[in-house]
Amino acid sequence: MSDDEVDHELVALLRAKFGMNGPDPNAPPETKVLENAEFIYDNSTDVALDMRYTKLAAIAVHEEMQKREYSTKAWAEHELHPTAKDEATVNLIFTMDLLNFSFWSDKEESERFTVEYKDKKWTGYWSLVAALQRALDEEIPITSPEFWIDEEKCTDEVLKNVFRSETGEEIPMFEQRVQCLREAGMILEDEFDSSIVTLIQGAKGSAAGLVNLLASSFPCFNDAGTFERKKVRFLKRAQIFVADVWAAFEGESYGAFNDIDKITMFADYRVPQMLHMLGVISYSPPLDSKLRRKEVIDCGHSWEMQIRGCSIWAVESLRREILKLQPDAKVNAILIDFFLYDLAKEKEKAGEEAIPHHRTRSIWY
Repeated sequence: MSDDEVDHELVALLRAKFGMNGPDPNAPPETKVLENAEFIYDNSTDVALDMRYTKLAAIAVHEEMQKREYSTKAWAEHELHPTAKDEATVNLIFTMDLLNFSFWSDKEESERFTVEYKDKKWTGYWSLVAALQRALDEEIPITSPEFWIDEEKCTDEVLKNVFRSETGEEIPMFEQRVQCLREAGMILEDEFDSSIVTLIQGAKGSAAGLVNLLASSFPCFNDAGTFERKKVRFLKRAQIFVADVWAAFEGESYGAFNDIDKITMFADYRVPQMLHMLGVISYSPPLDSKLRRKEVIDCGHSWEMQIRGCSIWAVESLRREILKLQPDAKVNAILIDFFLYDLAKEKEKAGEEAIPHHRTRSIWY
């Protein structure tokens, strides 16, 4: 080879070393949520993790999860969640997670948005599930993508009736929820034959692949932002859809994923609150004061990004500590998230909240 000839093997080696070849099309799908959360944690100035308390919390959380025999079965044990393992359950879960955002209220419990269903009153996330179940009982096909785009049958008035409240407070962000329904219905019709099962099958058994497919196909699932000039992904509702399907079908049928442990904690309001109560995360004085005054933090603000990103990394740290204690423990970020969320709601009901959750109006969580 002369001095003027190009050494193609050397060029290929250098391009591969410096990541210039682009993503490997044969590589397993990655959501990058955990990678981005670690970046936020490494660069966070207002949210910190305490590894000493993380180790102690891991012991306490693992012991309590064992005591309660916490598993995917806990998901279906909630009285409002579906128990059937069929396509109707898939459709209900998709509808739930399509609209699973922003239920917080500063009103008293008796005055906030409330749904009455089967002689019980439900608030928060459960008000959404109750409203959907009530609509199905009333023969309103609220979980059907074809219904969402039928402007004659699925009018705003019909949807207002579906989400009617027992109090003077209406469901937050009603217009945004309607937009999510109609937009998702159109995309499902155009790209997935109006079938959520077809959507799931498009991921070929990959949890990360399904999360990425949701984020790339549906704008209202593309939960991302910018932190320290870097694009970061949270993908809360896309991930929780995968997790809910996995839990509802106990890892079989539509819920069979070959990489379910790639799903992270779902960055919301309640789990960060519980992590703070456990001493796992702490806040800078300005942020702590903002939370205790129950002041709104704008969506996309650095503080919000830090709370969400550090919470994801904190749950990952808990998971790793639990596995150090018991290497064969059947635990992942999904189960830890479900457990901490349930625990936070128990603390709220008992009036034992140590710090208010952060307040951000957003369709992302």
